[in-house]
Amino acid sequence: MNRELLQKYADFIVQVGVNVQPGQAFLIRCPVDMAFFAHCCARAGYAAGARDVVVRYEDEQLARIRMELGEESALSTVLPYELRSWLDYAESEGGCALLAIHASDPEAFAGLDAGKLNRVSLARRKALKPWNDYTLNDRVQWCVAAVPAPAWARTVFPGLPVDEAVEKLWSLIFDVCRVTGGDPVGEWQAHVARTTARRDQLNAWGLRSLHLTSANGTDLTVGLAEGHVWEGASSTAENGARFIANVPTEEVFTCPHRLRVDGVVKGTKPYVYNGQLIEGFSVTFKDGRVVAHSAEKNDELLGELLASDEGACRIGEVALVPASSPINQSGVLFYNTLFDENAACHIAFGAGYPGTIAGGTAMTKEQREALGMNDSAIHEDVMVGAPDMDITGLRADGTTVQIFKHGEWAF
Repeated sequence: MNRELLQKYADFIVQVGVNVQPGQAFLIRCPVDMAFFAHCCARAGYAAGARDVVVRYEDEQLARIRMELGEESALSTVLPYELRSWLDYAESEGGCALLAIHASDPEAFAGLDAGKLNRVSLARRKALKPWNDYTLNDRVQWCVAAVPAPAWARTVFPGLPVDEAVEKLWSLIFDVCRVTGGDPVGEWQAHVARTTARRDQLNAWGLRSLHLTSANGTDLTVGLAEGHVWEGASSTAENGARFIANVPTEEVFTCPHRLRVDGVVKGTKPYVYNGQLIEGFSVTFKDGRVVAHSAEKNDELLGELLASDEGACRIGEVALVPASSPINQSGVLFYNTLFDENAACHIAFGAGYPGTIAGGTAMTKEQREALGMNDSAIHEDVMVGAPDMDITGLRADGTTVQIFKHGEWAF
């Protein structure tokens, strides 16, 4: 790999994506076999003024062994120290910022008990909710970025020797993350400005609903929550620091009304859930709730996802991404939601983001639900955008506006 671009990528992620502030603790989650990249990010964190850098390594192979052989009750248990180990940093003077480095094997848990996987995942999410709320509510700066571990690269480029596959995936990540040109900060400033302009126009229109159609059978009406706000590209943490939650990001997104989604939507890219692939899915909504579903691969797993809790069969996010997105134009299926969701319009089963309702981060869950926001322990993005997708918006005065035409922004 190009070491110069590698450090530029790390510097950009830490200084612009996370935007570590002087005096903060900088927390990094990283796969154990990608420790060298955590080292690059640690250097960038200290350069940005972090008072401490704490790296927590994760071992996917060990996680599979535990999931296969461990008792469900033990796997589902989160001891108090584990939650406190995150909250202690968040509640300390100066607070903290978080970087999650992804390098997952898309089918790390293939062949294991889907029900057990889902129950364990759900139990842990519920137990860690006080910490997860810090990111969901943008109380801290947080960023998710990816690096190409061998198992992931082998899935993306199955015909290549693993070393070549890793190198090719590095090159592709540098390209779609606007690092290859050598000025990622300048490129991202321009990208954020363009995305912000579209976000502001969507907010100015005062939309009541969206209508999504494509030739594959998608015909979906998505009502929008009362007081919904369109977001995109960058966010603002509680301390006023701007950050980019996902690197890369191409989306502008908002909050659907949990009771006002109707019609059929077709999946257009495989989706990785709990280390297993769901492919070729179709979902039918009535009054906001999924009433029918099917999938060409792992339909049972899709059913487990939708039954996770009461809100899992409704959606908490609708996001618009043009077909001209660099990720989509690469022609590569990444088998990684961080990238694939930025190649196509998508919806998310489960919880909405409080920041997509005006004043939502200061509201109670009940107040947000009264305005239409969905609540759930899960938030799972699934890709539904197609190159021929048209999207129109219904305004409060009854007029319509063209938002997407043939997969591209119409304004």
